[in-house]
Amino acid sequence: MNIFSIPLTTQLLYTLPILVVAVMIDVMLGDPPNALHPVAWLGKFIAGLEKIGLLFGRAGQFIFGIIMTLLTAGIFSIGTYLLFLWLTSLTNDIGSVYILFYPLLGGLILKMTFTISGLRHAATQIRKLLEMGEVEQTRHELRALVSRDTANLSKPLIVSSAIESVAEGLCDSVVAPLFYFLLFGLPGALAYRAVNTLDSMIGYHGKYEYLGKFAARLDDVLNFIPARLAAIMLYVAASFRGSGNNTWRVMQKDRGKTSSPNAGWPMAAMAGALEIKLEKPGHYVLGDGKKKLVPATIRQALTVFTIAASCWLLVCGIAGGVYLVITA
Repeated sequence: MNIFSIPLTTQLLYTLPILVVAVMIDVMLGDPPNALHPVAWLGKFIAGLEKIGLLFGRAGQFIFGIIMTLLTAGIFSIGTYLLFLWLTSLTNDIGSVYILFYPLLGGLILKMTFTISGLRHAATQIRKLLEMGEVEQTRHELRALVSRDTANLSKPLIVSSAIESVAEGLCDSVVAPLFYFLLFGLPGALAYRAVNTLDSMIGYHGKYEYLGKFAARLDDVLNFIPARLAAIMLYVAASFRGSGNNTWRVMQKDRGKTSSPNAGWPMAAMAGALEIKLEKPGHYVLGDGKKKLVPATIRQALTVFTIAASCWLLVCGIAGGVYLVITA
């Protein structure tokens, strides 16, 4: 087998097994500690490049930002592609060891690009701290979920921030990486994770205006379809709760109120599903606020999130099953 070519059927054959293994790891083991998490390594790699990029002027930062984005995405995705290319070249027929090792390793790598358990754990911690009255500690912990200043947030705004993160995380941490996995295999999922991590670290105005501009715009492009798919999954989940119509109405009304072309879709859908108002003071207000924001609302948001994520996993599983039939 030519090591520089990989049959499409090989990738399609393993889509479902890799997905099943990845989901099992997420459900049973959750996320590994940062010291062992490839995304944490990715963050350190980006931080090192960031220091170099900031030494340049505006034009230099913009050019370096493009190189930085393509280099980071390329290292992680092409490296994975070559790894599995090598595995495929080891044998002309699929032996018993190979048929087990390929999806196990693939599932472990795919798990590192998405998380359901991690979002649930982080939001649950915020809820528990609020219920215990630990507002200052909650504000501190919330910084791991949101990019805004949390120092003076009231309890309702803390709840709002946590729920917004859960809604947006459905897109960034569940739908999008698996969407690109279905389209382009593991390299696609890793390339997306690299770009999304870059956006979360340097895709802001101010200090990173020029260095992070390319990564931020590329992230917008990559999330265009997944954000709308995430909103649809939330609509489906809300329909089970009897709030599907309100979800659709609020999503249509408020989806364009955020500065991001994508974030408003899942966040407005979540606001409609829970019949609440999600707010970032001075930036946007999503939803009608029929119900109050209390710590228990985070639990309700996680229920909607979990149903929506499960619906998306079902869609991905069906796609993987179709791939399996095609290659059979």
